[in-house]
Amino acid sequence: MPRFRMIVEYDGTPYVGWQMQENGHSVQAALQAAILSLTGETVSIRGAGRTDSGVHAMGQVIHADLSRDWKPYKLRNALNAHLMMAGEKVAVLDVQAVDEAFDARFSALRRHYLYRILNRPSPLALEARRAWWVARELDHEAMHAAAQTLVGHHDFTTFRSAHCQATSPMRTLDRLDVTRTGDLIEIRATAQSFLHNQIRSFAGTLKLAGDGKMTPADVRAALDARDRSACGPVAPPDGLYFMKVDYPGDV
Repeated sequence: MPRFRMIVEYDGTPYVGWQMQENGHSVQAALQAAILSLTGETVSIRGAGRTDSGVHAMGQVIHADLSRDWKPYKLRNALNAHLMMAGEKVAVLDVQAVDEAFDARFSALRRHYLYRILNRPSPLALEARRAWWVARELDHEAMHAAAQTLVGHHDFTTFRSAHCQATSPMRTLDRLDVTRTGDLIEIRATAQSFLHNQIRSFAGTLKLAGDGKMTPADVRAALDARDRSACGPVAPPDGLYFMKVDYPGDV
């Protein structure tokens, strides 16, 4: 069966998350329903990452096996038409035919995430549910300095959800940068894989560093504690975006 790789964008606000669940509508279910409506085929698609409820994506990658050998642009356009008719907040940005050895999850080399904080006194109107609103002035340079203590290969028990299903807390964090443009603070993270709630845990802890409530040494001590109680409050999902996935052979 022909296998197709797709890049998908979505507003995570109305969904229970990426993965199909019994307690509500998911992004995965929306895409599978669009495929069923278009092709008559019931397929199970696989995504590169399982985003939580309220988390957005600009570059989620999925793969799907279909019986028909579609022209990629026709499949993209047809799926988008069915998604729009269903009122979904999901769009297929790109489709490529790939070898059956390609796996959206297991072939991934690196995953890139963005966390957005709007740091201003006034509440959010246009950016509501698109960023974390923090009214108190944050020192982004202090946040960046604290973030560097987390880069590298570590036991990230402190920064994983108690419900995380990963078999090991060990991960290699390639990048954790904090920058500021006007009122917008951006936290960018790159790793081969992340633990459940890891980036939102980072964001909540780095916010304390920006508040002056934690130093870089305090953040490193929290990491070394390997204790969930040492983590700052978990940041809300609104500001988190799944940006991109790197695969072998990508330019």
